[in-house]
Amino acid sequence: MKRKEKVWEYLKTVLPDAPQGVTTSKVAMDLDLVRTNASKELNVLVKEGKLAKTATRPVKYFFADQAQPAIASASKEKKAKDQAPKIANKDQKDHQDDIFDHLIGRTSSLKNQIEQAKAAILYPPHGLNVLITGPTGSGKTYFANAMNQFACNQGVISNPHLTTFNCADYAHNPQLLMSHLFGYVKGAFTGANEDQEGLIQKADGGILFLDEVHRLPPEGQEMIFYLMDHGTYSRLGETDKAHHANLRLICATTEDPESSLLATFVRRIPIVVQMPSFNSRTMRERFGLLKQMLLIEANRIHKKIYFDEDVARSLIGSVTYGNVGQLKSNVQLVCAQGFLNNIQEKDAIYLHFEQLPPNIKDGLSRLANDREQFGDLAKMMDPQMVVAPDDSTALINDEDNYELPYNLYEIIGDKAALLSKEGLDQEAINNFIMTDINVHLKGFYSDKHLERDQDDLYEIVDQDVVDLTNRLKQILKDAGYQISTNFLYAMSLHISSFIKRVESGKPLRKVAPNMISMVQDYPQEFEYAKLVKDEIENHYHLPVPDSELYYLAVLLISLQAEKQNGKVGIVVAAHGNSTASSMVQVVDQLLNPDNLTAFDMSLDMSPQEALKGIEEKVRQVDSGNGVILLVDMGSLSTFDEKISEHTGIKVKSVDMVTTALVLETARKTSLIDSDLENVYREISEFSGYSRTTEREKTEVQHLPKQTDVMTDQKPKAILAICSTGQGTAVKIKKMLDSILVDHLIDDIVVIPISVVDMEQQIAKIQKDYRIVAVTGIARPHLSVPFVSLEKLLQGGGEQFITAIENFTNNIEAENQLETSEEMAKERIQHYLGRYFTFLNPEKVTEVLWEYCKVIEKGPVKLKNSLKVNLSMHLAGVIERILTQSELTVQQDIQIEEVRNDPVYPMVVKANQMLAESLNITLPEEEVYYVVKLIDTQKQ
Repeated sequence: MKRKEKVWEYLKTVLPDAPQGVTTSKVAMDLDLVRTNASKELNVLVKEGKLAKTATRPVKYFFADQAQPAIASASKEKKAKDQAPKIANKDQKDHQDDIFDHLIGRTSSLKNQIEQAKAAILYPPHGLNVLITGPTGSGKTYFANAMNQFACNQGVISNPHLTTFNCADYAHNPQLLMSHLFGYVKGAFTGANEDQEGLIQKADGGILFLDEVHRLPPEGQEMIFYLMDHGTYSRLGETDKAHHANLRLICATTEDPESSLLATFVRRIPIVVQMPSFNSRTMRERFGLLKQMLLIEANRIHKKIYFDEDVARSLIGSVTYGNVGQLKSNVQLVCAQGFLNNIQEKDAIYLHFEQLPPNIKDGLSRLANDREQFGDLAKMMDPQMVVAPDDSTALINDEDNYELPYNLYEIIGDKAALLSKEGLDQEAINNFIMTDINVHLKGFYSDKHLERDQDDLYEIVDQDVVDLTNRLKQILKDAGYQISTNFLYAMSLHISSFIKRVESGKPLRKVAPNMISMVQDYPQEFEYAKLVKDEIENHYHLPVPDSELYYLAVLLISLQAEKQNGKVGIVVAAHGNSTASSMVQVVDQLLNPDNLTAFDMSLDMSPQEALKGIEEKVRQVDSGNGVILLVDMGSLSTFDEKISEHTGIKVKSVDMVTTALVLETARKTSLIDSDLENVYREISEFSGYSRTTEREKTEVQHLPKQTDVMTDQKPKAILAICSTGQGTAVKIKKMLDSILVDHLIDDIVVIPISVVDMEQQIAKIQKDYRIVAVTGIARPHLSVPFVSLEKLLQGGGEQFITAIENFTNNIEAENQLETSEEMAKERIQHYLGRYFTFLNPEKVTEVLWEYCKVIEKGPVKLKNSLKVNLSMHLAGVIERILTQSELTVQQDIQIEEVRNDPVYPMVVKANQMLAESLNITLPEEEVYYVVKLIDTQKQ
């Protein structure tokens, strides 16, 4: 039984004995439901006409056919209750009845609007009609609901339900639009088999809200203003005005009324309320709206939500086109991600800046461009803030266009549990669910008419940027790229954000490893990104770093228009009565694909019968791009050519099907541009979602103990060596992890260690691991392959993997090459651009190389390979200092040990040069490591 049916059956047993009605809290308690879910189902039943509700607090629900006496009784009771306080304290009563007191901006940006709304509602004898104007997502529907509740509280309407009609829903079918609004008589059109009342009749005694009224055709506007004038109307198919309705009218539009509505219609609406855009509101209001949105989410999940200043700034700054509606969408996305990341937490979720999606992170820098507003917001916030669930604040019954029609958090929990049962690790679970959430939210909000046009863009970004984007659009079209409808808007915002970041001297973004691996799945978009990069460089005469290529590629991936001939179809065929169906059922629940079907082959089914059945399934899912056939074994794996021959549909088969393989195939066909060969190649190489990294630890003392294990059975490890065991070593580890994944090697862990006390650390590691290779700034006394950091950065990953494979087969392999000064400097610059966020690669490379030259003026001669290693280490030191990250020291630092070292005076001089060039002073602990690093490799 569905939840709504469960609520309805419960009410049928309770309401006959409850003349006073039932509250949401009682329904939720008796049925053991979350309060917000109970409220949702009750309001659905109200919309269906089965229930009615009071305008009192708390809201009470009744059967619709018994509601009028009950509501009248409740209103009478409320009126009697309020009369005594009215005499004693009139202001107190007025405050209790004034729903507008709960609107953010009531004393500032919405002050005049609220006064207009009150005047329109209270104007004798029947109020005034109202037109609400404002940009998309500015809160027009929310304000209309507030007006309706105010009218109910004041007792000026008898029908408490706000009847809503979006004129855009049927804008291309005027007859259908008119029939919904005015009703129709039998025989008015084909399919009109009986008389039907319209929304105007349902709104009798209350308020009719016409959203996007500019989409109402002229004849509809004429019928509406006739209703305003005379209170009568005719249904579709009637010739006389036979029906009466006493209602008030609230209209809403994003357009200029003077140009989009008939003058005769506009003249009949004396009150025009202009809603402000989000960014025209005061910073206090914007922060208040953010907290209100977070409170809504906290009430949904019944958990506290913790967030810091950067999260708040990013969310407020992320609003660029959808106003409060976009803020709501972004808050839902971020809270969904926080809920997923903290799914084991019972009482709270934590929102961290590092985990925000890139487009929302960009809101921080966008907001920082206005220093005055940035400073105003800082005064209102604490370093750590919390929003706790509080049902008492949910006072406005907002039938919001931006309200999701499902419980997002229930979906997340259910899908996470299913994926966990399938054996996916947490990272893979998070990636899948966040992809799914993004798809659902984007689809939902795109349906809510967040219109974006070129005129809107000019209000946000410079015309120069839009002109460049239009040129890019044409270049990409000429190159064969499928342009999506929102390309102009999204690309313009991205370019504008990047240019402003560069011009303001802010640090460029660091590319996350998972972004790099993602882009590798889209080589075509990466090539298109290079075209965009070249155009930006030529247009603005500034270098675009390689790291920006990945962001451009990801943007193009997300903007890729779907091919007109559809996706690659997927047929899962396996032996057994429900083997294939079970796998498909799991994927259906997780990704809800529209190109997937199953064929179960019972063990007694003949191959000929199976072939015929699979051919039928292939025909069902083919949409012009071919079909992937996923099979388990036997004759099924030989069917692809026969199916192609019989059906004319190109089919590729992949055997050894698993649920994970079906899941990945469904994901690939929805993400990459539905090319059968590309999908087949990627799926054929698929070997699971994650490496086995449970044993991986970054600190030697925390390595798991494995006693009584033979040496050749110990897990294999690669050592990544740098001065501290942090910084550069951790970056080497990430690089090697990526290389190992690319080569499908999942039985080797990468352990970063410090060059200080290196031999002792290695001895500890060898107790539990078999070291098969080493990379980094120093070579220990081990008979294993060693690749210097310099060589690894030159693209020596393939050689390193070959050396490891040869070594594990007892074949000696090493490669030690010295590079020229020019090549060494190029390698440093490339590395800095790719792996460091806060450093200018070109400038810093020259400074680091000069640092090495200063040291060479002493008694020590440095190889180019050592200069590369030293530069890598210093880059990590500089970034630590810039980000105020403390160095976690694993050993006791004795600076006196190195002061008598012949290298020490030259390091001091080099540090002075560094201070003059970059205004950065190295602490003594870092000086210690620099001296130790040089001592390990000096000639």
